[in-house]
Amino acid sequence: MNVEEYVTGVRKGEISVKENIKKILNEAKKINKEYNYFNVISDDALTKAEEVEKNRKGKLAGLPISVKDCVCVKGMESRAGSLILKGYKPVINATVIERLEKEGAIIIGKTSQDEFGFGSFSTNTDNIPKNPLDKMRSCGGSSGGAAGFTRKTENVHAAIAESTGGSIACPASFCGVAGLTPTYGVVSRYGLIDYANSLDKIGIIGKNVKDTKLVFDVIKGKDERDSTSVDADFKDSKVKKIAVIKESLNVDKEIKEIVLSKVGKVEQVSLPLVSKYALSCYYLISMSEASTNLAKYCGLRYGESLELNGNFNEYFSKVRSKFFTKESKRRIILGTFARMSGFRDAYYLRAMKLRTLIIEEYKKLFREYDILVSPTMPIVAPKFSDIKKLSPMENYMMDILTVGPNLAGLPHLSVNIGTKDKMPVGLMLIGDHFAEEKLTVKGEELENRD
Repeated sequence: MNVEEYVTGVRKGEISVKENIKKILNEAKKINKEYNYFNVISDDALTKAEEVEKNRKGKLAGLPISVKDCVCVKGMESRAGSLILKGYKPVINATVIERLEKEGAIIIGKTSQDEFGFGSFSTNTDNIPKNPLDKMRSCGGSSGGAAGFTRKTENVHAAIAESTGGSIACPASFCGVAGLTPTYGVVSRYGLIDYANSLDKIGIIGKNVKDTKLVFDVIKGKDERDSTSVDADFKDSKVKKIAVIKESLNVDKEIKEIVLSKVGKVEQVSLPLVSKYALSCYYLISMSEASTNLAKYCGLRYGESLELNGNFNEYFSKVRSKFFTKESKRRIILGTFARMSGFRDAYYLRAMKLRTLIIEEYKKLFREYDILVSPTMPIVAPKFSDIKKLSPMENYMMDILTVGPNLAGLPHLSVNIGTKDKMPVGLMLIGDHFAEEKLTVKGEELENRD
């Protein structure tokens, strides 16, 4: 049963919302003991299920939804996978949560992620999710818990996730589910715990493309509380011409063959700036913005604190040293360096100018093609033992295919198209700004193509 069939059944009175929510909560608790998909499982989901059962209204009536830990849910611990925000319970709901609950959706818990979204494997956290197909492998990051549970659960379910440089597409690919990352600004970021403000996007992970589209239609739209949000005029759904990004085929041979066999005979196009500079450009911008955003976690206003001793610098250093992971410290230091007087022009501002050129490079191709495609990831989900051997630079290189569209604020969709070594292979479809309709139409077609 997909989301549409489930919601129809609920609205017709054919499905008990309370029984279904009870069932998925029990399943989540059982799975969580072994796979670590949730940081928090909701205590009041059954109460909300009773309320929905009384009126059976809404576009997502009775639909169980998990929420990535960086999206605020009122009264539910939301710590973005970090230790420094442990115990933080927001007093407001994020806009996406308000919109979901207004349409009858039920929040079942907060899913595990890399600390503040810093990672491609969901290993930079105290609660590491395991791949639903092989517990010795990663779910992908940073929305690992969202993708892992979506694949593992036997119940109807969709997950709210978030992407900065590929954090929806990567885990969707590694777990064999669908992940929709919208155009920057189409979904409100109000209530999102920031990683990098100019890059963060809230999106959806579902069992299939159609499920992601139904949830997207509820959460999209202008929000007066988010100055970056837009009320978009979406492009039509007609897909006339697609092309494969030539540079993206420099991946594992078997993954390349699976991708090319799935899309058929189409033209190959080149994105030289994206392939050469997008990764370094992305990390300079994202780390610079992260170092600014994380400055507020100093032991005074939010999250964990220590006994007040010493001067400001000594106290802040103790708190941040104890509660930030090694990866967070690395990104804060690199980002602060790139923004320092004397280095700002050479690094951060140059990266921002290059970002504009990268957007223009994509735009030029979208004058001729509706969709650009590539493998989502250069590999299938790696084993944890192999991840430990990677240097920080090798970790960052894993985002080589996903940072381009994220940097340009373009919508993209990862769909499962096959397997290699019994592990899922993802195909990424990239569209022009506000071309979500084209992506979901083509995504459904490829998802169902033998």
